[in-house]
Amino acid sequence: MQFKPLADSGILVPEICLGTMTFGEQNTQQQAFEQLDYALDQGLNFWDTAEMYPVPPKPETQGSTEQIIGNWIAARGGRDKLILATKIAGPSQGGSHIRDGQTKFIASEIESALDQSLQRLQTDYIDLYQLHWPQRPVNFFGKLGYGNVEANSDREVTDLEETLVALSNEVKKGRIRHIGLSNETPWGTLKFLHLAEKHGLEKVVSVQNPYSLLNRTYEIGMSEIAKYEGVGLLAYSPLAFGYLTGKFRNGARPANARVTLYSRFSRYSNPESEWATEAYAQLAEKHGLSLTQLALAFIKQQFFVTSTIIGATNLDQLKENIQAFEINLSEEILQEIDAIHRQQPNPAP
Repeated sequence: MQFKPLADSGILVPEICLGTMTFGEQNTQQQAFEQLDYALDQGLNFWDTAEMYPVPPKPETQGSTEQIIGNWIAARGGRDKLILATKIAGPSQGGSHIRDGQTKFIASEIESALDQSLQRLQTDYIDLYQLHWPQRPVNFFGKLGYGNVEANSDREVTDLEETLVALSNEVKKGRIRHIGLSNETPWGTLKFLHLAEKHGLEKVVSVQNPYSLLNRTYEIGMSEIAKYEGVGLLAYSPLAFGYLTGKFRNGARPANARVTLYSRFSRYSNPESEWATEAYAQLAEKHGLSLTQLALAFIKQQFFVTSTIIGATNLDQLKENIQAFEINLSEEILQEIDAIHRQQPNPAP
């Protein structure tokens, strides 16, 4: 397991982060414990969750993922060996059941959300606390273009400085060690960095955005920020909801797969994505690799990636995903990947 610095935080994180959004929905607590135990045995001590999880978000399960992780910590101990990341939900996307719909990034709601996350996680601090998505209208969750409708939205927006001050105060209290962003844009990231420098506030140390063979939009703008500002990517959806494992090729829908169970996960099922997935699958086969190995090794080799978030619904999947990081793609394969990308760039933003 290789480790990389989390910006200038002084923390080294493994190149793999365990994603947990299935815990409490597709995975029972016992299954989750098996994954957490195995991950830690492999040196994977960086775990990511959110107050909104599990997904799909529902009132009756909200917070279950954090609770399961908290139960693991209570049962196993060793909190000081973990790098624990969670996220506060923003307005509209998470549902009105989260904190009675009071999901603005203001001081009182940040304090309330953090209170509840700490209680569920059974800890007194979070290593990395992230804004799950911007409170302002931006092109996240499958939207490629910004568009006049979103740009002219009258949605109430909390001033970014107000949010950063509130987060910085929680760091001073010792309840948060570092802060990060998620589903963020180049403008938003640079704005947070500028405000931190101008006012002596906490600096953002990471951005958790989607990145995969089917969505390389992070390379446009955000990768340059990683290079010059030292704020790296925590890449989520690296296997595109399982499409980049090959299990949905030719229209297959395996039982109990996320895409099979939940119709809302249609982000990667458009014709352009299916064409690109098949092309990458054939490329992998040509070089004696699985599509999973090709997809994850590609992400690992990008300079701007700090850690790749992998999730699994069973232990075999988790083992396969971790093993894929032992692969290093040749320059020839990387060039062939780019040739496919040029034919069908970013079909699933």
